[in-house]
Amino acid sequence: MHIGDVEVVVKRKSIKNFHLSVHPPEGKVTIACPEITKDETIRLYLASKIGWIKRQQKLLQGKDRQSPRKYVTGETHYFLGKACRLKVVPTEGRSVVKVKGKTLIELSVHKEASTELKGELIKEFYRTELKILLTKIVDDWCRKMNVAPEDWRVKVMKTKWGSCNTEKRTLLFNLELAKKPKSCIEYIVVHELVHLFERLHNDRFVALMDYYLPTWRRRKDELNSLPVSHSDWIY
Repeated sequence: MHIGDVEVVVKRKSIKNFHLSVHPPEGKVTIACPEITKDETIRLYLASKIGWIKRQQKLLQGKDRQSPRKYVTGETHYFLGKACRLKVVPTEGRSVVKVKGKTLIELSVHKEASTELKGELIKEFYRTELKILLTKIVDDWCRKMNVAPEDWRVKVMKTKWGSCNTEKRTLLFNLELAKKPKSCIEYIVVHELVHLFERLHNDRFVALMDYYLPTWRRRKDELNSLPVSHSDWIY
């Protein structure tokens, strides 16, 4: 479907509400809507959101983006908001990823290891470290907010930093958060926990964010300003 010069992929699903997304890296637009929604209703909704869509596309096109990772010594990899140098160390033993000092990530791996394998090892390193950090942050904020999700998980996510299933009371956090500062990770945790009180991004949601985390706007701006990873995005 086209709204002016904007192409939108429409996905009809067994859902109750519209879900509009602008996807990295190029700003592809998708909308998920209830199966019985008429085309004209979709067009009217999209027309009302065209300004927001174009602002999001402009933000994505202006972002710094890392080139594809090769996982070689000297390459830059981000960890908890810091640019770290990767050092690849040949080993005949078990493959290990460690942080040394404040700005060095050491990858010990067989000298014949493929780029894909090294990439998976780095990904699992991020997953492990993010889970450790999230365990503390989620627990701390659950106590502060007197709220208790049923479960939370870390997942590779293509379009969101996090999500909350309000019916199952479960949270998902994007693996890419392992590369971002702790203050930004904390903002996403609070954002998703607030959804357990209020499903929509309405005035009540904003008021709750202001109450629990008065600095959330600054943290959100910081997160959105950081470089994003290169990725072969799949839609």
